[in-house]
Amino acid sequence: MKDKFAGLKGEFSDRELVTIFEDGYGVSRSSDYIIYSVEAEAIDRVVAEYGRATKKCAIVGGQTSCKAPEIAAFERHLPSDIEIVSCHSLHGPNVDPTGQPLVLIKHRASQQSFDLVTRILACFGSEHVHLSARAHDRITADTQAVTHAAFLSMGTAWCANNQFPWEHSRYVGGIENVKCNITLRIYSNKWHVYAGLAILNPSAKQQIRQYAESVTGLFKLMLGGHKAELEERIKTAGKAVFNTAGRRGEPLLLSDEVLNRFSLGKVPKERTPNNHLSLLAMVDCWWKLGIVPYDHMICSTPLFRLWLGVTEYLFRKPALLDEIIDIAIEDNTFRSDDLEFTFAARGWSDCVSFGDFSSYRDRFEKTQSYFAPRFPEATRVGNEMIKVLLDRT
Repeated sequence: MKDKFAGLKGEFSDRELVTIFEDGYGVSRSSDYIIYSVEAEAIDRVVAEYGRATKKCAIVGGQTSCKAPEIAAFERHLPSDIEIVSCHSLHGPNVDPTGQPLVLIKHRASQQSFDLVTRILACFGSEHVHLSARAHDRITADTQAVTHAAFLSMGTAWCANNQFPWEHSRYVGGIENVKCNITLRIYSNKWHVYAGLAILNPSAKQQIRQYAESVTGLFKLMLGGHKAELEERIKTAGKAVFNTAGRRGEPLLLSDEVLNRFSLGKVPKERTPNNHLSLLAMVDCWWKLGIVPYDHMICSTPLFRLWLGVTEYLFRKPALLDEIIDIAIEDNTFRSDDLEFTFAARGWSDCVSFGDFSSYRDRFEKTQSYFAPRFPEATRVGNEMIKVLLDRT
């Protein structure tokens, strides 16, 4: 962005070790280690423009959330003597990187070069995880793609219903606090943070499609009053996901005290029953795809741990799960909300399946503008919630 050149040059004029170049050519020609921090959608175009100027025997990496197009761009446009070591911090911009997973991908590099990158990135204090590009994309799809789709769908549904959920007692307290806070946290970020992962990752497309199918299938059972079939499907999914040897007897990731502490609205004296379609569909989706979420905890984001925490809270409390199944069949309080949520989940899935970045951006920014006035408070409360979760995990 050449329009920022003069301003940056003035800002860093007193820093002898910092040189501001007018464009990427100067950076590429002079740097021993180069990181492409651009949207996944644009990575091929940017590397095509500046890659040929890369300094001989330099190390190049990228920070995109989807590594398949990034690695393809590097292989396509970089000279053969260039070494490739990529990375990806698995957390958002407002999270302290200390102790958070940082994926390092030694794609085409000597051990000496890989060790150099490791030492450079050690300043973040993150926990390094070594993966291949393919394994990275599979795990990020498992831990992020459907999680994002669920929260995006919630926001779209609330926007369609012209609801600020924290102003309604039925969306305040307990599990609802996580839903509201994380939905607003996602919408407070840039649309491309989520679009690249969803659209360019083949595994993500499949999983987002399955989530929409799970939402639709469960909602139809609720509408039809098919309690026995609904109960069997939900509990079968719960056993497959949560009744694993590694989780039996383990304490819940989230407690009532933690869930009730962080609210954007006044917590009512009595909880409004909710069938939690979004949570039921998540576990159904994991079951259908054969995903055991605990297998990826070392590479999980704070948002994924929160989402796993609330689904676990629901499914590992038999009385609460039975209550939710009864509500799903007998109580119509949330029926219109569930209808909009089903529409939203299918809409996001279609958008991702079509690979339409423009539609993705339009859908995202429409909802983003609706909730924008509450972003500062939601970010503050969300940061506190994540800090508590990280202290427990």
